[in-house]
Amino acid sequence: MVGVDQVFAKLSTVIDPDLKKDIVSMGMIKNLELNDGNLKFTLELTTPACPFNSEIEEDVRNAINSLDGIKKFDLAVTAKVMEGRSLEDAALSTVKNIIGVASGKGGVGKSTISLNLALALSKTGAKVGLLDADIYGPSIPLMLGIKQAYMEVDNNKLQPMSSHGIQVVSFGFFAEKEHQAAIYRGPIISGILKQFLVDTNWNDLDYLIVDLPPGTGDIPLTLAQTIPITGILVVTTPQDMASNVAVKAIGMFNKLNIPILGVVENMSYFICSNCDTKHYIFGDGGAKKISEKYQIPFVGEIPLNTSIMQGSDIGKPVVLENIATVTATAFDSAAKNIAAQCSILASKIQDENKTKLNQ
Repeated sequence: MVGVDQVFAKLSTVIDPDLKKDIVSMGMIKNLELNDGNLKFTLELTTPACPFNSEIEEDVRNAINSLDGIKKFDLAVTAKVMEGRSLEDAALSTVKNIIGVASGKGGVGKSTISLNLALALSKTGAKVGLLDADIYGPSIPLMLGIKQAYMEVDNNKLQPMSSHGIQVVSFGFFAEKEHQAAIYRGPIISGILKQFLVDTNWNDLDYLIVDLPPGTGDIPLTLAQTIPITGILVVTTPQDMASNVAVKAIGMFNKLNIPILGVVENMSYFICSNCDTKHYIFGDGGAKKISEKYQIPFVGEIPLNTSIMQGSDIGKPVVLENIATVTATAFDSAAKNIAAQCSILASKIQDENKTKLNQ
């Protein structure tokens, strides 16, 4: 009759495609019970947004089905997001992963990417927050359709707004009048960002997306120096000019020893409604060239589509309103790839911590 050791031995042949480790050593098998051929356990995946979740589950079922003596098999599948940050202090201990979304220049659609990736991650079941760190030009409230909303303070902590299932903080919630300009010098801007980060009651987040302003100025530096973050997602467009400036942003974060989670290309192509053909209006392959040259993961390409602009203007993000479209699917895929990169970094951190304990 089959025994528990045989079950674990068989399950150890199932490899997580992203982490390159078997699911047993990763601790993904929980509450295993085997009684007279009746087997049940929980498969705890590293993130609900993993692009290989279905594949891993299928491999597990195939592995168990190949065992002799299993009469009944009951599998529960859950997910627990891994912590992708080296938490050396208690700051933001309720946030497992902080992802900065950066670009070397403006006009590449960074806020659109930030918002739709946050919503796409939330759709998978992850708990997500979105920090609009562009103090001079906060656009997230408009893109979410939030008007005349003000954040509350409880026990000296800012309480995030809730929209479409994500927690949101933006300087746009503090403007006294519509279209009011923020006229502040760098040190004040840095202080505001620090408040938004550490003085906000972020409620048990798996992912906090930080929409950074363009360039390599005070805000990105403040984020890098204030708190341990998981990594940076760089947004570019196909043009050589945008790609060249994006490389400067990559260089900045490399100097600060912050991991680059990947590069995503926005406005990548246009699909003609008449011929259903991709047209590369702004060029082709800018982000992929960066990925190959600098050994950075390429996490996806987002098409040029009027529905993105229209949805942003009226507060109806495309990833929620046009879920069956190529555009929404592209965001969903990019979000899963970002989640995978967070898990890979988290796995490396776990290995480093184990090494330190064994020394």
